[in-house]
Amino acid sequence: MAAGAGGDDLKLLGMWASPAVLRVRLALSIKGISSYEYQEEDFDNKSELLLRSNPVHKMVPVLIHAGKPVCESTVIIQYLDEAFAGDALLPAGPHERAVARFWAAFVDDTLLKAMYQASWSKTEEEKAEGRKKVAAAMKTLDGALSDVAGGKPFFGGNAPGYVDTVLGGLLAWVRSVDVINGVKTIDPETMPLLAAWADRFGALDAVEAVMPDVDRLVEFSLSLTT
Repeated sequence: MAAGAGGDDLKLLGMWASPAVLRVRLALSIKGISSYEYQEEDFDNKSELLLRSNPVHKMVPVLIHAGKPVCESTVIIQYLDEAFAGDALLPAGPHERAVARFWAAFVDDTLLKAMYQASWSKTEEEKAEGRKKVAAAMKTLDGALSDVAGGKPFFGGNAPGYVDTVLGGLLAWVRSVDVINGVKTIDPETMPLLAAWADRFGALDAVEAVMPDVDRLVEFSLSLTT
């Protein structure tokens, strides 16, 4: 299917502040798929379409293509890469694809869990421990950028790929947390490669087109804690 195709047979169920939904929107934008319907979900009043399309988790994102739902952000990104033409997000070689999947899993299994601990733990001690884990995971990703990209600007090489999209979905939340706490999570002094990557990725037209406003995220985040 041609890049930019979609239209009536492609629909995304999402929530504007969700990093997982942002991943999918990034993938759509990077692949040049602009013709799709977006349906904003209210978590207090989930639509029948969402409940029917994702009966196991009842959560966003859900991509509906030709009436068939696909759930979970990383699964959706891989599906888009296989089902639609445009810039490939996953590498062509089987080993390179495995490496990309490994680092995408690291983002979810290590970094994302640490971010939740740092933000939503009940005690300050648990939050502090979470922040240490976030810093360690970011430092690991800084090293991975050197190893995986080999001096190229993105995890995907000369263009953003699967890992860039998975990690990039967290950038807006990272920046909003930085504003709230007065910190710099991706410190250019201790992780210069990752900091340069974040600036480079965020400046892409395809990324700017779908990235949520940080100030709005800050307001939303603060509303959850009051």
